[in-house]
Amino acid sequence: MQINDLIDEKNIETSIKPMTKKEAIEALIEKLNVNGYIDNAKIFKQAIYKRENEVSTAVGYGIAIPHAKTAAVSKATIGVLRNLSGIQWGEKKVNLVFMIAAEADATEEHLKMLSKISTFLMDEKFRAKLITADGPRKIYDVLIEEDSKKNKEDEMTQARNLTGKYLIGISACNTGIAHTFMAAEALTSEAKKRGMRVKIQTNGATGAENKLSSKDVTEADAIVIAHDVKVDTSLFGNKSYLDVPVRRAIDNPSQIIDEALSKTAMHNTTTSNFQNSPKNLETAIGKKEKTDEELSKGAKFGRAFYTHIMSGVSYMIPFVVVGGIFIAISFMFGIYASDPKSDQYNIWAAFFNEIGGNAAFKLYVPILAGFISWSIADKPGLAPGMIGGMMAVNGGSGFLGGMVAGFLAGYVTKFIVTKTRKIPHSYQGLMGVLVIPLLATFIVGFVMYFVINTPFSKLIEVLTAWLESMNGTSAALMGAILAGMMASDMGGPINKTASAFGLAMFASKIYAPSAALMVGGMVPPLGIALATLLFKNKFSIAEQEAGKANWVLGASFITEGAIPFAAGDPLRTIPANIIGGAVGGAICMASGITLQAPHGGIFVIPIACNKPILYIGCILIGTIITAVILGLTKKTLSVDQMNRQMTGGII
Repeated sequence: MQINDLIDEKNIETSIKPMTKKEAIEALIEKLNVNGYIDNAKIFKQAIYKRENEVSTAVGYGIAIPHAKTAAVSKATIGVLRNLSGIQWGEKKVNLVFMIAAEADATEEHLKMLSKISTFLMDEKFRAKLITADGPRKIYDVLIEEDSKKNKEDEMTQARNLTGKYLIGISACNTGIAHTFMAAEALTSEAKKRGMRVKIQTNGATGAENKLSSKDVTEADAIVIAHDVKVDTSLFGNKSYLDVPVRRAIDNPSQIIDEALSKTAMHNTTTSNFQNSPKNLETAIGKKEKTDEELSKGAKFGRAFYTHIMSGVSYMIPFVVVGGIFIAISFMFGIYASDPKSDQYNIWAAFFNEIGGNAAFKLYVPILAGFISWSIADKPGLAPGMIGGMMAVNGGSGFLGGMVAGFLAGYVTKFIVTKTRKIPHSYQGLMGVLVIPLLATFIVGFVMYFVINTPFSKLIEVLTAWLESMNGTSAALMGAILAGMMASDMGGPINKTASAFGLAMFASKIYAPSAALMVGGMVPPLGIALATLLFKNKFSIAEQEAGKANWVLGASFITEGAIPFAAGDPLRTIPANIIGGAVGGAICMASGITLQAPHGGIFVIPIACNKPILYIGCILIGTIITAVILGLTKKTLSVDQMNRQMTGGII
């Protein structure tokens, strides 16, 4: 069904006089009734108001789309009302009203009409044409013209998709929240622009979505693995794929797809040339891999090191957050309320402390170590890594000792596995469940007990004493550095370095750095959101819309909402983020604020922060500073510039 099957010029009305919502609805219903599209105006009106009372049909952009599906409709149609004075529609004011009337048995048409009209109205230029159209006939022509244009675009896209290449991939960041889906969206958008079919599996915080199948792998012309944590690539077999950090996929999706296509083409050519000579093929590939390794050995080591740490951190974070929140809840009953010997004792405080302090907190260093080891050596590395991590907890070397245990266990296990591969197959099962974990655990345990724990525990004690002694200027400086690092590259290596330091201190029960770090992570998206609200002439329409989402992202401690803005205007946005975050972090640590849950944003502040009101004030100060700097430094945009789109992360 096309729009011209649903639009009747007789059902379009324009007005400049002030109208209420009720008057607008009744005017459109009367028009549809008079023109023979509804049989019973009373029943249709009841259906319209029933839907309206459930959720307001004002959808933003000055538009309302009241709709109903009922037997009172004799023929599906869309009534249109344009009112230049504006109609108060609940909390929003609208100038365009599209009333959709669908028959009772219109199973899919109702949804299709809603979807089609909503898609059209997202286009700023299309809305402007409707607002400035000279009467009902011109509005009708604009609608038909837009529908025709969209249909042609859809036909061209379908034609390209039938002949286009197929891109598949996996995206996975350390938290599985923002970067994972931003990378997938960037690659998907770029692929669709090229007329390519595309399917990106997202390994998010709640598991894998949009899972790839063996059929996808067989049909794929290019494969991209964008990850900061370990992902399972066994599905791809011997098929060539491009392996990149998540951030590259977000910032340069076009370049990534070009590289993936080139890599596949090169692999196919090499395979074809040597298909009759397996020995030559093996030699050629071996030489190429050796050359690549020699050229970028340092870069490859750094990438692997970062991936292994992030794999451990990604599995550890839920334990840290849950443990911190439950301990904070326990403290709400009294500082000593979980101690049976105290006068403050409360069984609920003891319960929450048992979950948080005696369970979750004792597990997160072993989890960190275990999954660092797993990232290096797969399943055989889990037991040695976790046992080494628990020895770090018991021996006082904490987070830092756990990291060492994880890497040691991973590489020791990998070495043993490599050296025992030639053992007869009948003994491999015994090797996997007994010999390898036993030998690897002995080596890791020996090193942790006799070499690592004592010096690392002393280092932790010195560092802890130093941080506890900080006050005034020194504390403010530390807070500024940590928060500034957190705000600098929004999920990048500098951000992750600061986070790792904060987690190390958190493991030692030093909670001030966590508070400063969260300020540094919340300020960039919140500051940008405020700037798009206060200085609208400095941001495009698309940026203003994206800024609204940053209120929620910033409040949730998801810094990545600031990335598109930083990518589009780095010389102004990044310094503004750093300065705002640093000032907020400095005030935070100088004020002695602590936070016993290193993640969660506004949702954990009331229960996990020792000075919640003052802490929110630090975040607000940083937010305002960032917004003001952006307002002062960014250029004022022309009308044409304000209408441009945010494309591929570039603004």
